[in-house]
Amino acid sequence: MMEQIFGYLESLAPDTSRNLQFIEGAVAAGLVAIALFAGWLLSRYIGPKLRNVWETRAGYESELAGRRIRDMTRRATTFILCGFFLAIWQWQLIPQVIFALTIAITMGLFTNDLIRGVRMPDWLGTTMGLTVFISAALGLVGNIDRITIALERVGIDVGTNRISLLAVVTTIMTAVILLAVARVLMKLVTHVIGNSDLDGAQKVLGQKLATVAILAAAFMLGLDVLGIDLTALAVFSGAFGLAIGFGMQKTIGNLIAGIILLMDRSIKPGDVIAVGDSFGWVNKIGVRAVSVLTREGKEHLIPNENLMTQEVENWSYSNKNVRISIPVGVSYNSDMDQVIELMKQACVDVPRVLNHPKPVVWMLEFGDNSVNFEIRCWINDPQSGVGNFKAAVLKRVWDLFKEHGVEIPFPQRDVHIKSLPENGTVELSSE
Repeated sequence: MMEQIFGYLESLAPDTSRNLQFIEGAVAAGLVAIALFAGWLLSRYIGPKLRNVWETRAGYESELAGRRIRDMTRRATTFILCGFFLAIWQWQLIPQVIFALTIAITMGLFTNDLIRGVRMPDWLGTTMGLTVFISAALGLVGNIDRITIALERVGIDVGTNRISLLAVVTTIMTAVILLAVARVLMKLVTHVIGNSDLDGAQKVLGQKLATVAILAAAFMLGLDVLGIDLTALAVFSGAFGLAIGFGMQKTIGNLIAGIILLMDRSIKPGDVIAVGDSFGWVNKIGVRAVSVLTREGKEHLIPNENLMTQEVENWSYSNKNVRISIPVGVSYNSDMDQVIELMKQACVDVPRVLNHPKPVVWMLEFGDNSVNFEIRCWINDPQSGVGNFKAAVLKRVWDLFKEHGVEIPFPQRDVHIKSLPENGTVELSSE
């Protein structure tokens, strides 16, 4: 079809070479307009669906992210269609330039949106977008060879290998683009695992293993794209492994300890633990340390190795039920049966107290000034605080004691005067 059209137009033109370029240029401009319209149309109808998929799978809702997805859809459609149009015909120079500029501009803008969309620096997105634009434009019109030869000449020789400016630029571009794609995949996989039916420890372990797998795949793909032979890294990997063994021993140890903690599920996000002077609930299990959040809002970062080697008190290891003991003293003149019932009623009136196991009240001892009892009740949300729970129970006990006239004693002393000397000094003794 294209051959017949251009053959007919060529037969009508007196200057076939020059006029054919203008004719093909006009056709190329029309095809570019079609590609731009198709991109706008798809971005309008498919863009919202892609945005919904991204927000559902990645859990990230933002108006800016929605606009970037829409723009990336439009630009990807445009440069794919223009690339298809460019490949189906042997175009003259002018239409080649039209297609090349359109493809280069849309690819540069797409790269810029991708890098900024994964929260990389804006300057990096602009730089990469310009680099992709220049590379694509020159490559499509066939003038990239001069640039690559010039970049290849600038470099240094290291032994039998040569490090050129072209290799450095190519490596940086490949690394940045692969890292951006890897961050998108990690965001998606992390959200999918986070919304699964796995428990907290399995979710964190799955997310970390998926992150390592994605980064490793990106690294291997980058080596393949750059044409680097893995055998060339044998010496470097050996030296790097030696450096890790000596210089990063603690870091690697904490990494392995964190993976072990997640695998044996001895400590999970949300557990209430006590390690030394640190008491709170586990907020996050990181690569190096576990974040323990206290009721005061302080966040203690405890190295993973410490949780493996030190004694850890986990209040919610097998289950989250925790027994709380609250001491209470009453006067010797009180009705002890009534006191016990009032303290049980106080436990029932506090919403956080569990009905099973039931709260109990024990008479412990006859003290110097009071009969001492202990309230023992159970809760299943220690992460919500223990001190505030004790305060709520004691406040309810105080209200019930006041309503029923139960006295809470305080220390009393009898003072006896042995003698009154003439100088007025009194010697006191207490019993």
